[in-house]
Amino acid sequence: MPAVQNPPEKMMFQLTLRRRGISDQAVLRAMEGIPRDLFVDPADRADAWRDSALGIACGQTISQPFVVAYMTEQLQLQKHHRVLEIGTGSGYQAAILSRLCGHVLSIERYRTLADSARVRLEKLGCDNVEVLLGDGFDIPASAGNFDRIIVTAAMEEVPEALTQRLEPGGILIAPVGPHQGTQTLIRLTRTEAGLERKALVDVRFVPALPGIAREL
Repeated sequence: MPAVQNPPEKMMFQLTLRRRGISDQAVLRAMEGIPRDLFVDPADRADAWRDSALGIACGQTISQPFVVAYMTEQLQLQKHHRVLEIGTGSGYQAAILSRLCGHVLSIERYRTLADSARVRLEKLGCDNVEVLLGDGFDIPASAGNFDRIIVTAAMEEVPEALTQRLEPGGILIAPVGPHQGTQTLIRLTRTEAGLERKALVDVRFVPALPGIAREL
């Protein structure tokens, strides 16, 4: 039997990321090693390797690969880092993070998404990811502080309660702007002088909402 060939989209996957400016080799290896097709709806698997966002359950989305890679690269992750992710979604971003840091706490407000992401991550051996059903605007005090925080839904402004969870030298990445329309990825770095803010690129994310969703 002839060998099964990867679809053109998958063969172009790494090339597209490099052409768009992703240069961190560890990030590129993580993107290559995590099978994105396992994190999309079965009906969308033919499009899993395209550089585009796709819809998932509960009206949410899995971000386009470039945005995942770009946000990950901007975090400047190291193996000992403890990372907080707001918005688990399908679990794809958490899987990428798992290959680059020590521990990921990922918080999701939809039980359906949290449960299915947990199963996917366990199957892939992402043993350093904990998925918690909860409110991304109300992190349990017992969770402590984090070296890195990544928000994968649009916030009109980053709440102080979140920035206070950053360790000294810590970095937070979040899409900031109106819920309906275009947001800007913001990188906040905790320095001795306070929070250093840098605007990165324009993006479009679903809204970050408070509370645990009623929808299961």
